[in-house]
Amino acid sequence: MDPFLDTHSHFLIDTHAHLDDEQFAADLLSVLDRARAAGVRIVLTVATSVPSSAASIALAQHHSMLFATVGIHPNNIPEAGLRAWDEIIALAEHERVVAVGETGLDRHWDTTPFAVQEEYFVRHLELARRRRLPVVIHCREAEADMLRILRSEFDRYGPIRGVMHSFVGDAAMAEACRAMGLYLSFAGMLTYKNAVALRETAAQQPLDCVLVETDSPYLSPVPLRGQRNEPAHMVHTAACLAELQGVTLDQLAAQTTKNAVSIFGFPFPVFS
Repeated sequence: MDPFLDTHSHFLIDTHAHLDDEQFAADLLSVLDRARAAGVRIVLTVATSVPSSAASIALAQHHSMLFATVGIHPNNIPEAGLRAWDEIIALAEHERVVAVGETGLDRHWDTTPFAVQEEYFVRHLELARRRRLPVVIHCREAEADMLRILRSEFDRYGPIRGVMHSFVGDAAMAEACRAMGLYLSFAGMLTYKNAVALRETAAQQPLDCVLVETDSPYLSPVPLRGQRNEPAHMVHTAACLAELQGVTLDQLAAQTTKNAVSIFGFPFPVFS
């Protein structure tokens, strides 16, 4: 038994998982049981489309440890219908919704014209402000564009309440995001052998500005790389971040839980 899995002293929050994914359709109850056994007591199930938003809300209604987001991922915009955005606005009113997103910018995949990505990103930011919710931000190979838009929003509206999900940027990117009020969330990539620069960046971040996540079912951490990821696996990423920060797993868990509660408004603590 992994020593991190054989303790209930810590309280972890997975701030980014896609539990509506079909990979969890057959065994979600077991997935949630394993999460609780590993000390993960709250999971934010993150939407990528209108159907995903509705499914995430439904999951959060049925499982008290789950909360939901609503949004359209930049790579999912082309499949959105004409009324999709109106539906997102309506779904954002649901009581189990604690954030807007996943939204952002992606230059890795060529599925959505970049100008359209920018338009939808700004829409999500505006909706988050209007609903007084944080925003969950995706950024892949688009750091300069991301900072341009975020700085424009920051200059116009002030601090941005949100999370840079699965952060892989450099120290300068991290500093710029933190200066605008954003949290940095680290996923399983932090544990990968080739992620030396990312670990160096993570080690430099103030502990009160970081979160941990799985991005399930993707990005399983070492030593589970190659397997389907799930919230229970987050303990490996948390342990890696704790070592980089020079704190115990319990200390890391306590602070990241406090951070997650602060931004998302989760109940704290929940041990049932």
